[in-house]
Amino acid sequence: MPVTLESLPVELVTAVLEELDLASLIVVSYLSRRLHSIASDRSLNPWRAPILRNLHSGVYEDSLKHLSVRTTVPRQNWIEVVSMAQPRFLLFDATLPNMKEADWHECFRRRYLPGWQKWKRDSSWHETFKKLLFRVWHRSMITCTSDESWTKYVVLNKNGSANELEASSRIFNPLSIFNDMKMQSNLAHLETHIRLVVQLADVRILALGVLNNPRGAFTVNRNARAFLHPPDIEIAPDRASGGGTSGPVVDARSRSCYPYERLTHPRPALSHAAYPFYTPGGGDKRWLTSGNLEEEGKQWVGGLMLTAQITSSQTSMPWGDGPFLQDLDLVVGFGRSQYASFTWADLDCIAPWMKDLVTKRIDGPGLGI
Repeated sequence: MPVTLESLPVELVTAVLEELDLASLIVVSYLSRRLHSIASDRSLNPWRAPILRNLHSGVYEDSLKHLSVRTTVPRQNWIEVVSMAQPRFLLFDATLPNMKEADWHECFRRRYLPGWQKWKRDSSWHETFKKLLFRVWHRSMITCTSDESWTKYVVLNKNGSANELEASSRIFNPLSIFNDMKMQSNLAHLETHIRLVVQLADVRILALGVLNNPRGAFTVNRNARAFLHPPDIEIAPDRASGGGTSGPVVDARSRSCYPYERLTHPRPALSHAAYPFYTPGGGDKRWLTSGNLEEEGKQWVGGLMLTAQITSSQTSMPWGDGPFLQDLDLVVGFGRSQYASFTWADLDCIAPWMKDLVTKRIDGPGLGI
């Protein structure tokens, strides 16, 4: 019996369609009734794979701009497009579909930090989403702070408490702020180390701290390591290959103590897709070593400053001679001077396990006595 298109299972046809680029898939979806039916099926959805390839590569096909006018493309794909695509593309190039208010709310939760819900006020989720998208694009292009006069950040203290502080957005410089913190803690002689915690669609969360070989445990900040390396998650040796790393494993005892699930709201970028677990590929540099000690046997001492940096196309370009995506490369150079507020709500979202580890939350400076 000859093999025809009609005799092939829909799953196989869908797998073939997923390998096409968007322009070819548009043409193929109109070649026959069966192909049109498969392309339009929400459960099969052959459009998702090529759309994600576009979004992850950062280079968009021209066909993506007006894909929303195609009736064969299921609407569910646009939640991912709106949640992940570059702000400039969504604002000035793409034709966006009409979506329900619940869909815009889902897009908001997938793209933005929860602390940004303060901008909603009496507006709809649709309006709020687009306003924030324009603000992100605007602030990534120029040094304008008229929409947010004060930038909040969180400091994890060595005694287990944490402070939510703020500084003027016009002169906000996390490196300068942290240098003042080091001076107050008698750590000014030590080098500042900066870690990229997680990359999101429009911002990346940075942690500024100090690594040292302390003589005692008094200056060690255990919450700093717990924030960067969730308790009981370590990089496991690759037993199959006899070396290297295969990603982190979770101690079975920790599953009932810590809510370790992949972060989905907001959705991390591809470089941190498995967050809070380790994501292979070189972008996730929280696990520079394994075991109880940090690199070269050093530990985090003093306070750990957490802030949200607004990203642009220039942010991902290496700067200077230092290690890429590490230390000064994260805060010095083009596209690294704009920051957004990082609040308690954002900390709980990014690191929910810290709820049980932070002993006291203090709004503003001081010890909270």
